[in-house]
Amino acid sequence: MPPESASFLPSSLDDVARHYLLNDLLRGVSRSFYLTLRVLPQPLREPISVAYLLARAADTLADTTAVPMLKRSAALQQFHAQLQLDKASEAVLERLREAYVDRLDHIAESELLTKLPALFELFARQTGPDRALIRSVVLTLIEGMLSDLENFPAPMNDATTVTALPDEQQLARYTYLVAGCVGEFWTKISIAHTDELRAWGEAEAQYSNLGIHFGQALQMTNILRDVPRDLRLGRCYLPQLWLDEAGLTAGALLNANNSASAQPLLIKGIDVALAHYASAEAYVTALPRRCVRLRLAALWPLLIGLKTLVQLSQQTEWLEVRYVCKVKRGWVYRMMLLSCGVVFANSLLRWWCAQLRRGIVRPS
Repeated sequence: MPPESASFLPSSLDDVARHYLLNDLLRGVSRSFYLTLRVLPQPLREPISVAYLLARAADTLADTTAVPMLKRSAALQQFHAQLQLDKASEAVLERLREAYVDRLDHIAESELLTKLPALFELFARQTGPDRALIRSVVLTLIEGMLSDLENFPAPMNDATTVTALPDEQQLARYTYLVAGCVGEFWTKISIAHTDELRAWGEAEAQYSNLGIHFGQALQMTNILRDVPRDLRLGRCYLPQLWLDEAGLTAGALLNANNSASAQPLLIKGIDVALAHYASAEAYVTALPRRCVRLRLAALWPLLIGLKTLVQLSQQTEWLEVRYVCKVKRGWVYRMMLLSCGVVFANSLLRWWCAQLRRGIVRPS
């Protein structure tokens, strides 16, 4: 049944346009996550893809440094307001596009903003319950993006202007706002569309909490991987309390020669991530074995995340901006192939995760 707002929508979103949004455009902006989206069960692909595209558009508005911070904040607030309407204003969406499109280097991101009216139309065509879940998660993500702009108001203008989050509570809040909420959304919408998860629906809070930790694990991994690049934007997501314990300043992390002395920070971050990954492992193994596609969609980011932590722990020049920690494509493809054979066996999945964790190098 179409959502109640469909009667107010123009009929411009034909099958060709819808296919383009959910396939070609999605592939262009989602990078490796596209593989996860494609393996999802059919009923989940469209609502999760729509949520991803909306979040990616908001992220583009937030992260385009060629646009001044105050204008980025205003653009996010406008985007936030449009999401709460039954029918978004094409005039407002066009103004957002015009403010950004000539300042974007990435062609796919530019195309995404160009297609905002069609994307919002596709969003309005989701069922009422799906639309509510999509709206909730994207609004939460935007809250995290606005918090980011508030905590790190401008790119640094000298070698000392780097701001760190104050403590672990703020780090936990940040990782929830920009990733943990996605695990929560993923769990709720999976329950809504999957008969085999009926038992999960009876304990939704428990599984949603595991999903939250899953998202936080992935975001903590991203934080550790992106430290050198974030520092040059004036951002340090490692808490000031950790820096104080290590006898370092956020500005000192700009110097790659401090990689060895900063190793305790990396290990502390890895330990935080591993605690979250324990919940992610519990999440995957709790999925019914007959939900093969859901299991694979959750297993792949879990294994890639753990492999990324292994590589980070082995990197002697962690703070070197020229070093990009990225799991090799060949490893990813082999992992995907092997996962199809072990996805049904929880004992093998736990063994695989344990093997990866044992590969993490700690200072002697």
